[in-house]
Amino acid sequence: QVQLVESGGGSVQAGGSLRLACAASGRSAGRHILGWFRQAPGKERELVASITSSRVARYADFVQGRFTISSPYVYTVYLQMKSLKPEDTAVYYCKFQTWVRSVEYWGKGTLVTVSS
Repeated sequence: QVQLVESGGGSVQAGGSLRLACAASGRSAGRHILGWFRQAPGKERELVASITSSRVARYADFVQGRFTISSPYVYTVYLQMKSLKPEDTAVYYCKFQTWVRSVEYWGKGTLVTVSS
């Protein structure tokens, strides 16, 4: 069982920056993928960015170079967000997925609000 705790959400004006953090405990050993997803009101949850335990990262098209995902420590993942837009307003969720069997664990989410 893996528990995920997110932090770093908050309110910011358009153009501002935030850094989200997620730490996994009760870890599942081995290769894995850590990712950030978001869900805006009335919309489906969508991938923002992910990074493998080999530190291969990928991003959603809407990121457009504004966000950076990193995992400098094992089972910890950050999302540095810059040039935030009002449409980035959402609850951001951290996900841990095992490489084998693709078992998923989710955090409870952290709210990001971007005002214009």
